[in-house]
Amino acid sequence: MFRLLVLAAMMGATMMPSGVQGQTGQVHASGLAIVPLPVEVKPAAGRFTITSATTLIATGEAVTEARMLQEMLAPAMGFCLPITDGAAPRDGAIALILDAGLKKLGDEGYMLEVNGQRVVLRAAKRAGLFYASQTLRQLLPPAIFRRARVDGITWTVPCVAITDHPRFAWRGLHVDPARHFIPKSAVLRFIDAMALHKFNNLHLHLTDDQGWRIEIKKYPKLTEIGAWRDETLIGHAGKEPHRFDGRPHGGFYTQDDIREIVRYAADRHINVLPEIEMPGHARAAISAYPELGCNPGERLKPWTRWGVCPDIFNADDATIAFLQDVLTEVLELFPSKFIHVGGDEAIKDQWKASPAIQARIRELGLASEAELQSWFIKQMDTFLTGHGRRLIGWDEILEGGLAPGATVMSWRGEAGGIAAAKTGHDVVMAPTTHTYFDYCQGPRETEPLAIGGDLRLHKVYEYEPIPAELDEQQAKHILGAQAQHWSEYISNPRHLEYMAFPRAAALAEVVWSPKGQRQYDAFLARLSSHLQRLDVLDVSYRPLD
Repeated sequence: MFRLLVLAAMMGATMMPSGVQGQTGQVHASGLAIVPLPVEVKPAAGRFTITSATTLIATGEAVTEARMLQEMLAPAMGFCLPITDGAAPRDGAIALILDAGLKKLGDEGYMLEVNGQRVVLRAAKRAGLFYASQTLRQLLPPAIFRRARVDGITWTVPCVAITDHPRFAWRGLHVDPARHFIPKSAVLRFIDAMALHKFNNLHLHLTDDQGWRIEIKKYPKLTEIGAWRDETLIGHAGKEPHRFDGRPHGGFYTQDDIREIVRYAADRHINVLPEIEMPGHARAAISAYPELGCNPGERLKPWTRWGVCPDIFNADDATIAFLQDVLTEVLELFPSKFIHVGGDEAIKDQWKASPAIQARIRELGLASEAELQSWFIKQMDTFLTGHGRRLIGWDEILEGGLAPGATVMSWRGEAGGIAAAKTGHDVVMAPTTHTYFDYCQGPRETEPLAIGGDLRLHKVYEYEPIPAELDEQQAKHILGAQAQHWSEYISNPRHLEYMAFPRAAALAEVVWSPKGQRQYDAFLARLSSHLQRLDVLDVSYRPLD
């Protein structure tokens, strides 16, 4: 059972003191358990009390964020704060104000001021108001996260002045419905947890050897056949003889499901990044359309095992066109500036053994299978660029030469990211060493079955996304960092949450908070209180050691 039962003493306590940064740069024991840590926090004496007489003040685009705040507060409070039109704060009200003068804080920065008479949220853009609202929620008692009225609570907010903005533009979490399907309702729930921690990119890994999870109207067999495998491996892939459960597994998101997920995320200022794997991790697609593979006469089924499958797309013009057709429908569903094409773990044995592929390599004037993969990815880069988007892929896309507009997601350590940044390409850091949340977070013998590894909370918190090897200009190409939840051994949404939290809270601070202000002991103190919020939200997480 993955649920942490917090000690009764903790549950009955008030919010624990925590380290937050004050004006002087020193640590204050302010009792404000805000996660991630804001840039600047100035506590003051007194409190503001929210009652049914409190109003929300907003005008223009700020009204949208006022409505969101209204919806977040109403269930637990048992009353709905009315929204009145206005651009100036006043006593007895919570004002949400868009202020172009705060553009120095960026699109996601904000100022939050609470005194005994009023609460004021200011930001240059709507995203900043949303993040200010998330901070305001964390200043309220944990019961504010209940979904039904809570009696006997005085809804007070401590007086404070906060100035805040993120360190990195890319603050991501990745989930993998391709291996074990994640129901839409669970994805929406995960988005809520991301929003609370100020993440802004959800990476949806939608296709792999074991399943194709997105409806493509032009090619219905991708989900009719590719979305369903006959059975699933029991236990670890490294343990033989292999045993299987004998139960079919599958599922996929309809295009309307995708639209709902994307809109729900966008309302919470989260971009959804789709990943369509190529040229490797292709077995589910080849099972649906055998002509896409290197052995078109062979009839395959979606893979029932874990590991790296040898099946790979061929490089025919027809296959390139097929995948670009798929991307055309993907582009209609996802407004994301970046589109992920995988590119990782593409075993090239079938390419080496295929006379047609070898002829293709000669026809294109290439020297190797690695260069053919580079050519393959460049076709997608050109296509996406032509549609106003940018290609992103795992660091294997560096092999054979990087496509001109490509962005690299560096997972095999940081070397790929360093190489890309030094040549002027943007990078998202996602190394196994610090961001693979499918790794164990404690001793294997006491943890749920996992792929392996050892990635504990303190190691996540210690991560620095900008490598020391980069100079100031090169470092600007590091967009941020992202944690991965590969789901070979994560079979249900509760387990996904357990693997994500509290490590995701640590990563949230890595990518949001100033590097020099982060202190692990202070984080743990705030986290101990923050976990009370996850308890109320019924989010599964691993106990603190």
